Formats: sequence, C-alpha cells, structure tokens
Amino acid sequence: MSQQFDVIVIGAGPGGYIAAIRAAQLGKKVACIDEWKNAKGGAAPGGTCTNVGCIPSKALLQSSEHFEQAQNHFGEHGISLSNLKMDVGQMVARKDEVVKQNNDGILYLFKKNKVSFFHGRGSFVKAVDGGYEIQVTGDKPETLVGQHVIVATGSTARALPQAPFDEETILSNDGALRIGSVPKKLVLIGSGVIGLEMGSVWHRLGAEVTILEGLPTFLGAVDEQIAKEAKKAFDKQGLRIELGVKVGEIKKGKKGVSVAYTDAKGAEQKIDADKLIVSIGRVPNTQGLNPEAVGLPLDERGAIVVDADCRTSLPNVWAVGDVVRGPMLAHKAEEEGVAVAERIAGQHGHVNFNTIPWVIYTSPEIAWVGRTEQALKAEGVAYKAGSFPFMANGRARALGDTTGMVKILADAKTDEVLGVHIVGPMASELISEAVLAMEFRASSEDIARTCHAHPTLSEATKEAALAVEKRALNF
Repeated sequence: MSQQFDVIVIGAGPGGYIAAIRAAQLGKKVACIDEWKNAKGGAAPGGTCTNVGCIPSKALLQSSEHFEQAQNHFGEHGISLSNLKMDVGQMVARKDEVVKQNNDGILYLFKKNKVSFFHGRGSFVKAVDGGYEIQVTGDKPETLVGQHVIVATGSTARALPQAPFDEETILSNDGALRIGSVPKKLVLIGSGVIGLEMGSVWHRLGAEVTILEGLPTFLGAVDEQIAKEAKKAFDKQGLRIELGVKVGEIKKGKKGVSVAYTDAKGAEQKIDADKLIVSIGRVPNTQGLNPEAVGLPLDERGAIVVDADCRTSLPNVWAVGDVVRGPMLAHKAEEEGVAVAERIAGQHGHVNFNTIPWVIYTSPEIAWVGRTEQALKAEGVAYKAGSFPFMANGRARALGDTTGMVKILADAKTDEVLGVHIVGPMASELISEAVLAMEFRASSEDIARTCHAHPTLSEATKEAALAVEKRALNF
C-alpha cells in the first residue's frame, strides 16, 4: 500500500531539502526523495551544491589559497618555510570529508524535523485521488502518494557536442573536483564562476592554466569597472584568459587533449593540455522525472514551466531552483523552497529576485547585488556612484590584500541603493550588508550614517556610501 504524505519533495539539493524542512516545521507530513550516492553507495543528500559544486569547490579553493599564501606571502610576515609541498591526495581527501559532513548534516536535519527520506530516484506515475503517485526506484523501491509535490531536481553540466565528458581527460565540474595530481597544462572553456574558480585552484598549485571564453567581454554580467579590476588581478597572477574565441575540433589522445580554436583576431590556434575542463553553463535536470505521465510542461530549455510563485500548470505541483527559470544559484533555490513550503501552508512566501547576491570565490573575490552601471545607463536611470579602494582600508593593509574596491550605485533623486559591486578580500561576506540594505530599500546615506567597527573591511562599504555624495573620509 502506498505511503501518504502532505508534501513530497523530489530532490534534496539546496532547494529541495530546505523546502522539506520548512514544510515539516509548518506541520506537514513530508517525504524527500534523492538519488545522490557517495563512494560507498550510501545516501549523499545536498545535490550538486554539496556534492560537486559550491561546497567542495570552496574546500579546494581554501586549500590552494593556503598553499599560495605559504609559498608567496608568508615571508612578508616573518614566517620562514622550507621544503614546502602540496599533497593533492590529502587536499582531495579533506574536500571529501567536508562534503560528507554536509551530507550527514542534512540527514540529521531530516531526522530532527521528522522528514521521511527515501534514497532513490523519484518519478511521476499518475495523478490519483488525493494528489500524485510518485515511484521511488533504488535499493528499496517505494510507491508514495503526495497531496503536494515540489520538484527540485536541479541541473547538470552542459557538454560541448564535439567533446562529451569522460571525467578523466574532458571534465565537467564533477571531474574537475576529483583531479588527483596537479596537471602540467590545464585548459578551461568558459570564464564564468566554475572556470575562474577551478582555474584559480590549479594555477595556485602550479598548473599552466589557459581559459578560453567565447564572449568578447570578460564577465559580461558584472559591472564593467569591477570586471576590469578583476581581470587586471587575474592577469597579474598569471591566469591566461583569451576572450572572443571560437572553439573548434577537440581531440583526445593518450597524453591528454588538443583544442583547436580561432582567436579574437581570426587566427587559427591550437593548444595542448593534460586536462580540459568544460564550464559553459548548466541545463535543467528532468532525467527520469517522467513529467509526461502527468502532463507537466517543460519549456524550450527543458526547464519546468512555473509562474512567479513557482506554481506549475498542474494543481499542487510546484518546482524550485535550477530546474525552473531564473539564476542557477543555491541560495535562490533555498529562498524558493522556503517560499513554496509557506505557500502550501497558506502563508505568503517571499522571494525578491532584485536582491539575490552573486559571488565568485576567486582571489580577489567578486560579489554583487542589484543593477550594474551599464544596465542603469541602458535603462536611462539617473544615478550617482561612489567607490572606495581597499588600498585605503586599514584592515586590508593589515591583511596584506588591498586589491579591488567597493562601488555603490544610488538613485540620483531618492538616493535609494540600486546596486552594490565589490571586488576584493572577503567580498562574499561583505555583500550581505548590501543585500540587507536593498531589501529594506535603504539609501546610500543610511549606510553612510551607520557606524562600522574599525578596523574592518566593511568600512570600505561605508566609505563608498560616503563617496556617493563625494565626502569619503579616508580617500
């Protein structure tokens, strides 16, 4: 006999597991289905983010940054080292342990909140009285019925047609996180978040890294001034980034891979490498979901069609995260998951797409929220801009990391903050103040009049706000 639930969540990534927990907190009987497996075949909830995305990449970035600091900057602090070396195997093992801790943490949260977890693939079977029948295929097949269904199946890496992933030589984000030794030469296609972060990891450890980008501009979604500042920093580090290229034939051989491409000047080029990482975006994942069984429509991208509240065209079927429209960000999925759970419970869930922050965890870090200066110009919005460099910030000097700036854009008439853009140390943490300010529709004056502890990096945000009215105090 089928087990009955108020809410069934398919997928335990950031959108799914958070939706399940919030629905349970609101008194619903909840099931969550997820098929991710660890190396031993056990359950590994957390989706792409926890298993092959946000969490493991940050672990590798931290390890490689420690190595780079020890190699190039410890001497500035009077710390002497000899015979410095990197044990890549230990670095990867630590990364795996960090992932496991997060997997186990989610399983604990399910137990704590009385969410029934099913390890396997969830798929639609049919609509039935009282909701929808969902089949769980795995080691222990189950049939569930849910009054409400939340689809949170995430996304998968997009491959090049001429270069399918083998995760040994031609790598997606998954294989890129499992490289067992430092490649002598590494090529990445795509200079987005994954390309820059993975390129940074292996460049710090000694790989010769080349990043090929098809677009003529670097980080086109980022504020132009911030992108230029970041590009200068990456160039100085020795990351080779080629823009405006057209990738051609890719040949895999016994010793690695060869990539033919046309550069921005139209010249034919070829580059050989030990490994190739392809990071050209992601596509919604509906594999095995069987949406046609209940008439659940997909759009031309393969994403599930939803309205502004994450409702599909089917009654009581919802979808969140990477499998629907909008930015493919873990925290966006979490916000949608919470909002849907609250809507199911009769509350008014809230997601403000205008205040979703973006972060690239390179060194320097890049973070932003709201509109860019080029977007405001294109929209004809009158604005004021203020910026403050980290080279004039006392804490940044003490850290030995003065690259970059904070930039604030505010409405010319109302002074409401329209966008905040940061490149520099701990930008990922600093951006939260800007998100909160914009959520409460604060003015640049509000930030400028708020006391910030000294010495802190956050003082650069205050100084940028002061600079909007041309009254910065320390620059």
